[in-house]
Amino acid sequence: MSTVASNGAHSASSPADPVRYGVIGTGMMGIEHIENLNLVDGAVVTAIADTNEDSRNTGRAAAAPPAGADEVAVFVDHRDLLDSGLCDAVVVATPNFTHIDVMADVLASGLHVLIEKPMCISVEECERLIELAEATADVNPDRRIWVGLEYRYMPAVAALVAEVADGAVGLPRMVAIREHRFPFLVKVDNWNRFRAQTGGTLVEKCCHFFDLMNLIMGERPSRVMASGHQDVNHLDEDYDGRAADVLDNAYVIVDYPSGRRAMLDLCMFADATDAQEEVSVVGAEGKLEALLPVSVIKRGRRGEHWIGSVEIEEISDDSIAHEGLHHGSSFVEHVRFLAAIRGEGEVEVGLDDGLWSVAVGVAAHRSIDEGRIVEMKEIVGTGHAGSNNDSNTTDNTTDNSAETPAAAGIEMERQS
Repeated sequence: MSTVASNGAHSASSPADPVRYGVIGTGMMGIEHIENLNLVDGAVVTAIADTNEDSRNTGRAAAAPPAGADEVAVFVDHRDLLDSGLCDAVVVATPNFTHIDVMADVLASGLHVLIEKPMCISVEECERLIELAEATADVNPDRRIWVGLEYRYMPAVAALVAEVADGAVGLPRMVAIREHRFPFLVKVDNWNRFRAQTGGTLVEKCCHFFDLMNLIMGERPSRVMASGHQDVNHLDEDYDGRAADVLDNAYVIVDYPSGRRAMLDLCMFADATDAQEEVSVVGAEGKLEALLPVSVIKRGRRGEHWIGSVEIEEISDDSIAHEGLHHGSSFVEHVRFLAAIRGEGEVEVGLDDGLWSVAVGVAAHRSIDEGRIVEMKEIVGTGHAGSNNDSNTTDNTTDNSAETPAAAGIEMERQS
């Protein structure tokens, strides 16, 4: 078994005064964030807010009280939390369709913020959020804004991304991601059963995978084609006369300007499976695969290995203090977000990354709805059409992905 640090050190110094966090939205993901923050050195949850009483009670019980207090401060309205003076940073983990309105208030406060995926449920809302971040930049010039696309930090995936960047397969030509999993879980008031509230399955669930594709390829996609449907899950569910309308299976092909491509294979009625997720990257020099939740990497180098005979290695990360729901990736995410807040690290997942992860999902849904290939220029304005290595236009939200061998290889091909 290999023990690795996912794309860098996870530790951050712990000054005398910890960074105080508020968690807005204490449903399943809010609790996940609280449980991770409880174990991050130099972080303390001082306040929570949720409109649902059961969720508030769960959040109150989950949060380790700050020093000298019997429990965290509890609010119904997130605006009262923002005005309380109890927080230096907040995590927004409310239902997808509320993100834009909650974030408008958070950005006006000047607090550091980690916004859960998807950033918003539409490209228009993502673009509005970026505009709000620009307009409020002077409130706190040192503010950090981070988008919660934590799949980057799952140990096996992080190792794969790092090895691809080091040239293990040569220029990555194809990325294939397969998720065969269980149906959507029950959320508060069943908000996740409706496309109008989630953005659709390919936005809500699959923004993680589109972000990984963009990260590995080192460029923004040019067009998308998809096929999908709701065939098995939630068909007999009725909510006051309203039927669930979230698709449960799809294929999505993503093309890039360099002529390279990626594919997603999603099935949400495939819980009778072994590996839930597989990420593979193929180039002229070989192939890398990451398997989850077993946290295994498979390495094949052309000329050295053959079908059925490749290197197989278990990957772990001893710095992860809490596995949680996402194989430790949320813990890594929070350690790095904290380092960025302290000026000891950079924002690694910025607003442009969040926008593009949503935009590919939006394009895929349009492709399914209209039965055609969708050009990304139909979906995203020209102001956000740069490569992965372009800076975001907001304060301290630069996409700091180093220029990878993939990006360098593309440029060499263009010049040849």
